[in-house]
Amino acid sequence: NVCLPYMERTINRKSIIDWCDALEQGPYHTLSIGERITGYSVEMRNVLAFAAARTERIRICASLYVLPMHNAVWAAKEIATLDLLSEGRLTVTVGVGGREKDYRAVGANFKNRHARMDEQIAVMKDIWQGGVPFDGCDEIGPTPVQVGGPPILAGAMGPKAIARASKWADGIYGFSMSREKEETQKIFSMAESCWQESGREKAPLKVGGFWYSLADDSQARLKNYVYDYMKFAGDEIANMVASGVTRHNPKNILQAMDDIESLGCDELYLVPATDDIEEVHRLTELLASR
Repeated sequence: NVCLPYMERTINRKSIIDWCDALEQGPYHTLSIGERITGYSVEMRNVLAFAAARTERIRICASLYVLPMHNAVWAAKEIATLDLLSEGRLTVTVGVGGREKDYRAVGANFKNRHARMDEQIAVMKDIWQGGVPFDGCDEIGPTPVQVGGPPILAGAMGPKAIARASKWADGIYGFSMSREKEETQKIFSMAESCWQESGREKAPLKVGGFWYSLADDSQARLKNYVYDYMKFAGDEIANMVASGVTRHNPKNILQAMDDIESLGCDELYLVPATDDIEEVHRLTELLASR
């Protein structure tokens, strides 16, 4: 599974088409895109709709929807529409995000966002099953193609957030910001325990992810990308995370894949550092050799 390069200033209609076509034709299960407000980026829902129309086979995924920045009813309608446009190929990852400036930019409250997200999920699931937000309200629609709504993954890393998600999520998205597989293992183990404690019949879908680059000058471009992504947390943290990334050559990427697969990972999301289409072509060649 590969994320579209939504933060690149050079991204345009043609490059999005090229990426969608390459992923559709390649050995990939899902294409995804994340959500940011501040910091140069394209808007997630529009691109997902575009990708749904451009592709026929590959699943599409919001990774992730910063749900507490949105109205739950509106989000439910958007998500159901995306499920309709993709003919049931949609997966939704939700999370609270960590960028307070994004919340401020759209006039949303940054406080109590974890509890609000729990409430929003309940509202959305009710609407997807034909419920309405208040007495006397007309139905919302549309009805999702996937009965009850698309699968929901929780973008969570801490024990409290994972425990909350175990009440309503279908799985966990444990993105790795380090080069150590222990980070992902910890997230997956917490998810399995929390799902059991919540009495869930099915074990959580375990989804991992990491940044990578196979473009020219991949080491420098990956480091620059990660620094830019993390600079909201401050220069010290951004430099620390960026200096630790190693998935910029075939050997390290294959090792990271093997490590995460050994943890029982069901799906792996790779986030490219550039919008160079060679990121996909070279990854496809690498996968063929694995």
